[in-house]
Amino acid sequence: MRSTRRRLGLLCIVAASVVVAGCTSLTLAIANIPATFGDYSVERNIQYAAGVARRLDVYTPTAAGRARPVVVFFHGGGWDSGSKAQYRFVAEALSTRGYVVVLPEYRRYPQVRFPGFVEDAAQAVAWTRTHAAEFGGDPARLFLMGHSAGAHIAAMLNFDERFLRAAGVDPHSIKGFIGLAGPYDFLPLNTRTLEAIFAPTERYADSQPINFVDGGESPSLVLHGLADSTVWPRNSQRLAAKIRERGGRVAEHYYEGVSHGGILAGLSVYYRDRRTVLEEIGKFVDSP
Repeated sequence: MRSTRRRLGLLCIVAASVVVAGCTSLTLAIANIPATFGDYSVERNIQYAAGVARRLDVYTPTAAGRARPVVVFFHGGGWDSGSKAQYRFVAEALSTRGYVVVLPEYRRYPQVRFPGFVEDAAQAVAWTRTHAAEFGGDPARLFLMGHSAGAHIAAMLNFDERFLRAAGVDPHSIKGFIGLAGPYDFLPLNTRTLEAIFAPTERYADSQPINFVDGGESPSLVLHGLADSTVWPRNSQRLAAKIRERGGRVAEHYYEGVSHGGILAGLSVYYRDRRTVLEEIGKFVDSP
């Protein structure tokens, strides 16, 4: 068994160079290889609402401890692709910090348009608040997190209170929002697919998290690679500026030469010691 793991480790090192290429199925699969041996237990495909796409996985650190912070991580994929199964390495990274991690699936386009996927996310958060203690989590320390489209979804929940309230969750019970390379201020839409996802035109403004910042929401942490050409860094910069302008709390971190997928790769074992992504998330979650 030890030799098998050693050979697998060598394979991972050889493959690591492609992890930062982007969020393709291949690179995500490579990032997930070491996470197989993470020090956590996982319960998969728990139904949080009716429907095949409305399931979630819960990752719990195996080490004993008091009630732990809970991080709900929403995967990316442009609102029309992606799967929670591709992001085991994110759960492994966060569990190494001692957090209970929830990875929800949600309906995507063309099955639903905006705001259907945000409504699903709100239901997943409601389930998490109700059941967190069963997995050793502290529902009073619940954080919303996402990458790319998942960061947009988490931001919509954090800044537009209507979604969580409709799901029976007090928005002010959320401890914080963590966004990695998120689109928060992305009008005008530049593809026919995006136009279809967020149609009709008169509702486009309702899809922009920045339009709902009032300064009274929970604290935010935004992280972005400055070489990101998929979601421009100005999304995070403008959101942070708006939060400060309204008197809210935000921390922001930018990484020179890091791409859209590269910011997420910072949570993989290959780059965890070379980028401060996990460290900054830890500081934010663990702060009083």
